[in-house]
Amino acid sequence: MPAPSSFDIKRIIRPNILKLEPYRCARDDYNEGILLDANENSYGPAHQASITQDLNGASSISVQIDGQQLHRYPDPMGRRVKQRVLQLRPSVPSMDNVFLGVGSDEIIDLLVRITCQPGRDAILVTPPTYGMYKVVAAINDVGVVKVPLVVEGERTFQLDVDAVIERATSDDAIKLVWLCSPGNPTGTHLDEADVRRLLESGYRGLVVIDEAYVDFVRPERGESFAKLVAEYPNVFVMQTMSKSFGLAGIRMGIGLGSAELVQFLNNAKAPYSLSTLALDVAHDALSDQGIGNMRQVAASLCAQRDEFLIPQLRALPHVGEIVGSNDANFVMCRFVDGSGRASNEIAKRLYTEMAENRGLVVRYRGGDHGCEGCLRITVGTPDENRAVIDTMRALLNAEP
Repeated sequence: MPAPSSFDIKRIIRPNILKLEPYRCARDDYNEGILLDANENSYGPAHQASITQDLNGASSISVQIDGQQLHRYPDPMGRRVKQRVLQLRPSVPSMDNVFLGVGSDEIIDLLVRITCQPGRDAILVTPPTYGMYKVVAAINDVGVVKVPLVVEGERTFQLDVDAVIERATSDDAIKLVWLCSPGNPTGTHLDEADVRRLLESGYRGLVVIDEAYVDFVRPERGESFAKLVAEYPNVFVMQTMSKSFGLAGIRMGIGLGSAELVQFLNNAKAPYSLSTLALDVAHDALSDQGIGNMRQVAASLCAQRDEFLIPQLRALPHVGEIVGSNDANFVMCRFVDGSGRASNEIAKRLYTEMAENRGLVVRYRGGDHGCEGCLRITVGTPDENRAVIDTMRALLNAEP
């Protein structure tokens, strides 16, 4: 069934945000014509200027303005990009349901800032999970409630959904529940039935699903939760162009949710926060050809993950298991000692030696809940994957 009709987004938005008069500019309404509204330099980028002087010493300036119009502020709403996001996620109703941020991290920060009262409210997280949720909460003086994922048995790294619902529905201070699917560092896609149970539980806050790695999920394991946006007003889905699109450098995060929530986010964000360069690159990447290329690259990375990296890791000495269901562009493996016990010591030695002396950097995750003895290894190119396996094999063969 759909989310309870009693859900009211205004109940979780901070009073000062409800009353906020957002910064507005003429470009919010008009983007074409002779633009003399924003005090830009109409000659164009100074480094492209050609300055000449006549015999009397008078200067003249001419500029060949390139196609990117870098002397103009970007569209504050990124409308051309939002239209193409709908091609990527066709289940999302309209551009009004799309928010663009400076990476997912800006969206995380904005969600906390517009909903949680400092010193009073809280978020709920399900460790092991992405560390920025907790960092942003600390910066904003917001509490953190932890309900760990299941870490044993057939449901390893799935939600302890009963415990999440019990905590979320019993504490009105919890304004946001953060779910990471596929998880980071777990690499596990969450069960859709669990997510729907939470959305339909009567919890009166917002359920945020971080899908940075969704394009690497095996089709039989599930699909993007973006489809839930049309069904539930109390869900918000985050995605990014950093992973499957290979565009970490442009810092482009995508948020999908109710039009009302998106408007509150737009009200609170900085004006012109996304650069023209980032918007142009994103627009090209989200073309039909760009999306097709992304899917081919994602398939290639998944093949390297499943057909080379995982089998090769399993064959290494001191590797106890490959952890999680491997629905992302990384693999997490657990290292064990001679008695078969998870060993943070071996994992740390391997991590440090590779980074400091072998020119190979992976990620140590042994301090996370349920991740004892674990390293997280990003799926690289075939040459990079062979290099990490060869280096780890040589080092692990030397372990007692």
